[in-house]
Amino acid sequence: MTSFTTSADGTRIAFDREGSGPAIILVGSANQFRAFDTGTAEVARLLAESGFTAITYDRRGRGESTDTLPYGVDREVDDIRALLDVAGGSAALYGSSSGAVLCLWAAAALPGVTKLVLWEPPLDLESDGSENLAGLQQRLAAGDREGAVAFFMRDMPPQWFEGARNSAAWPTLLSIAHTLAYDAAVLEKAERGKTLPGEWAAITVPAIVLIGEETQPIFPPAADAIVAALPHASQRRIDARNHGWVPEVMAREISGFLRT
Repeated sequence: MTSFTTSADGTRIAFDREGSGPAIILVGSANQFRAFDTGTAEVARLLAESGFTAITYDRRGRGESTDTLPYGVDREVDDIRALLDVAGGSAALYGSSSGAVLCLWAAAALPGVTKLVLWEPPLDLESDGSENLAGLQQRLAAGDREGAVAFFMRDMPPQWFEGARNSAAWPTLLSIAHTLAYDAAVLEKAERGKTLPGEWAAITVPAIVLIGEETQPIFPPAADAIVAALPHASQRRIDARNHGWVPEVMAREISGFLRT
């Protein structure tokens, strides 16, 4: 059954918790929330079977979680703070794509983070992120949700957008299109100035950046830069491709790292 916790600004955050043992909070990427993300739910189930407490949640503005405006990256960090309290004060974090960058912001601010597993953080080392964020905000302000999704996916293989638009999931994607600006803000905060944030050097917990054996050009340089910035970080290529993974593979990678 869905449980709820309350973030610092009063936002209600919906989450599931299963299993027992050391806790890990799974942080979704753009367009991901519990009812729409069966892959992460399966990873959580497998981690619970492996002796961990797995917590999945709906990021603010999605699924059963509420929202409080104006948006701020620090407010999403506060959401993770509330979930750390649910976990008993400490937990590892797994972040998918832009969710991985949110995990880095959380680890820089919150003492309860014990380890980081980061899947293909999509940092563009040649951009300051402002164009992406402004483009999304402009389209959303005009009520152009389809245009916002297209703009967000503009640098992805074109068949990804066409596949999304022609899928049964398209109405759901449009309904949460406003939260794409949240992910853009998470990335923009890191890409601003075209250098990784210096405060990430203060993240001393063990961290691993995972990238697929077949991947997009943006991901390997970002992984290299993050590993160079964090004192105790490494990276690993895994059996995955096209920014996606098989739940059994991801659960095995996460549990193996958490046990080291």
